[in-house]
Amino acid sequence: MVKSIIIIGAGMGGMAAGIYGQINGYETQIFEMHTKPGGQCTSWKRKGYTFDACIHHFFGCKPGSSVNQMWHELGALPRELVNIEACTAVASPDEKMFVDYYDLERLKNTLLKLSPADSKAIEQYIGAIKVFADDKVDDAINSGSFWKMIPIFLWKPSILKWMRMNMRAYAERFSDSFLRKAFAELIYSNPDAPLFFHLMRHAGGLNGNIQWPVGGAGEFAKSIERRYLALGGKAHYRSKVEKILVENDRAVGIKLADGSEYRADIIISNADGRKTIFDMLDGKYINETVRSYCTPLSDETPFAVNVCLGINRDLSGEPSSLVLLLDQPVTIANYQYENIETQLYGSDKTMAPPGKGTIKVELWASYSYWKQLYNADREKYKQEKQRVAEQVIEILESHFHGIKNQVEVIDVYTLMTWERYMGGTQGWFNFPNRKLDFSMKEDLSDKKFKTTLPGLANFYFVGVWASMMGALASNANSGKAIIRRICKKDGKRFKAQP
Repeated sequence: MVKSIIIIGAGMGGMAAGIYGQINGYETQIFEMHTKPGGQCTSWKRKGYTFDACIHHFFGCKPGSSVNQMWHELGALPRELVNIEACTAVASPDEKMFVDYYDLERLKNTLLKLSPADSKAIEQYIGAIKVFADDKVDDAINSGSFWKMIPIFLWKPSILKWMRMNMRAYAERFSDSFLRKAFAELIYSNPDAPLFFHLMRHAGGLNGNIQWPVGGAGEFAKSIERRYLALGGKAHYRSKVEKILVENDRAVGIKLADGSEYRADIIISNADGRKTIFDMLDGKYINETVRSYCTPLSDETPFAVNVCLGINRDLSGEPSSLVLLLDQPVTIANYQYENIETQLYGSDKTMAPPGKGTIKVELWASYSYWKQLYNADREKYKQEKQRVAEQVIEILESHFHGIKNQVEVIDVYTLMTWERYMGGTQGWFNFPNRKLDFSMKEDLSDKKFKTTLPGLANFYFVGVWASMMGALASNANSGKAIIRRICKKDGKRFKAQP
């Protein structure tokens, strides 16, 4: 008898679980509250411009790696890819520019030109990138497998010293004041982000493992959906799951918002963990470990407000990622900024009409501020979004002279937008709450959670609640891992290809 699986949510983990489920002889259905696949891997069009809400650095482009193989299995590759020259660029108010080129010789010359006195620190930086540029290291980290990392630590013990430092601490190695500021902001303007993640990105770009998927996140997600449907999977959109049906402590089905019910042998949730645990399951299957993951997150959230601009300007010569340091702190929507993080899509001609370009500005913000405003007065919420856009455009004018008169389309989305389209308890940032010490064991393996809930049979998590990471590859791999686990339980040999 063929077993059936219901998957809640068409994000990366959900679609991957569906594809590998179909390949291994299960009958799967995906129920998604939105109108299209991808979850947070999404983009949309406005008057000929494409606004991408997800992809920054797309890992898994180099043939031969396990992540590349997985993208082929999921139908995401082959596809048209664009090489990106640099990881990130940082510009100062006095028009100094640090471009963190992937090419090491070009990078070294750029840094020495900015600060010859920091030659020793520059050599150490180049050396650290080389440590991570080994194919085995690159593949082990990006696969999300702690067990793949163990031989790497034994083989290259020098890698461990780079695991214990964040960007803020590393930036202090430079004597030049501009480089100190610049290095602290290289990971999405988050000085507390782990140094190893930046070195991993840099090595990926150097090896050709990081490139840009032409068309952006929306097209990327559609290619995976096509593979799923071709394998016989069923996808239901505008189908919000309200409850997981349970009988005798076994998950047996789901109930939708319209009251309809569907039954299956196994239930997999790619939805937000807190909503799954407390709303869909009424908080009945929980212990202290799970409860600790569900505690409230920090009110300050990255990428909380995003300003997307369609510009009548050619951006093909601009870096894909640019941090603008400000001469004075600026308060935008009750939050103070010392720099502005931007993504520019000039390398992908499909993202804008000919000769024009798309810019996304990503802002940290207070979740409670936007939540209260949205609930209290929808008109004031819209007005505040407009004010944010105006302030951002004014800041961009200082670097992109004349841009104020070149803006053709403005689209601002907040954490409330994420909640409206994808559910969740805090916009897009629906991670489990745990101590983030950024050690490899803590980030790549969590033996306490195990993707299940205590006392509930035939239920699994995929996505960020299973992977504990926000990367596309790790969330897709979580879907693969769950089907492998189900196959093992059922005494079946797991297959990755039809």
